[in-house]
Amino acid sequence: MTDADELRRRTRELLAAHPPADTERLDFLRARFDAGLAWVHFPEGLGGLGLPRSLQVVVDAELTAAGAPDNDPRRIGIGLGMAAPTILQYGTEEQKARFLRPLWTGEEVWCQLFSEPGAGSDLAALGTRAVREGDDWVVNGQKVWTSSAHVARWAILIARTDPDVPKHRGITYFVCDMTDPGVEVRPLRQITGEAEFNEVFLTDVRIPDSRRLGEVGDGWRVAQTTLNNERVAIGGRRLPREGGMIGPVAGTWRERPDLRTHDLHQRLMKLWVEAEVARLTGERLSQQLVAGQPGPEGAGMKLAFARLNQEISGLEVELCGEEGLLYDDWTMRRPELVDFTGRDAGYRYLRSKGNSIEGGTSEVLLNIVAERVLGLPAEPRTDKDVAWKDLAR
Repeated sequence: MTDADELRRRTRELLAAHPPADTERLDFLRARFDAGLAWVHFPEGLGGLGLPRSLQVVVDAELTAAGAPDNDPRRIGIGLGMAAPTILQYGTEEQKARFLRPLWTGEEVWCQLFSEPGAGSDLAALGTRAVREGDDWVVNGQKVWTSSAHVARWAILIARTDPDVPKHRGITYFVCDMTDPGVEVRPLRQITGEAEFNEVFLTDVRIPDSRRLGEVGDGWRVAQTTLNNERVAIGGRRLPREGGMIGPVAGTWRERPDLRTHDLHQRLMKLWVEAEVARLTGERLSQQLVAGQPGPEGAGMKLAFARLNQEISGLEVELCGEEGLLYDDWTMRRPELVDFTGRDAGYRYLRSKGNSIEGGTSEVLLNIVAERVLGLPAEPRTDKDVAWKDLAR
């Protein structure tokens, strides 16, 4: 029996024991995790079976055909795409057992406390401090651009634990309970009218040392695992043809011949081809992930994602003419996820402006591609060997 045959057998056993039509959604998801069918490449006992990642499609196909519920991956994308692989690589056995199951089932939402008002593109310059007091760390500082902080139970957090060494070497990585005293979440209203992001203030927040990931002072290396996975999650999603932003504008072109011009046709064809190239490149990257951890290639995909979204949404507004200047709803809301295709052209145009900032600015990602993919000489960095406390701020 092949691994694929064994997975089909296990999946059918799960469906027989927990028929989707008669089983509560959460109960089914918990049973799926316990059966090792959540992410088959994870170890046994942690939602997986230690099998190749490529075999996940076997499980997914059986469950989709049976009408089984999924774990709403868009709502819990930070947990699935960023926290989980970091916990798996650097967490203790106790941390893995505590966090991974409710993370995957969606019972506990995660957010990311990395960026700060003075440390976004230069993340290693962060100033949030964590000071050791016995078995706890006392954390003070401010984080910003935090998706899902208003609904999150847990956060992945990096903080400065040693200001006397260069900035990359004095950072430690923690798991922060967002319900703890001293954690304050405030909405950040955006150009779209929504408050999809938040700023988070940390005042004397006590984090047990048992919720530290990795060694003290090794947080930058741990964070690289998170950031590499983040860029793949943003730029390397698997899409059908005309999935993503190119779909709505192509649909409008077909349905509204009265809006067409020769110039718009030439621009649309160029962007359609580029979107298809990016989609197929993302598919190839997804297949490469089967063999190991994501590398710097995700930075290139994220770069393409940001540029294409902005160019496509700009073309769509022009194509729609006066209608493209309309906006459906400026109501202040705090959504749990971003829906690019569920709103109008005006929303897509405004929201896509953030694509070249979030998940790493395009300027920083260009450096990553140049240095780590193309092997070009690194830019001179005069602050690499200077203690963080001595940096100009």
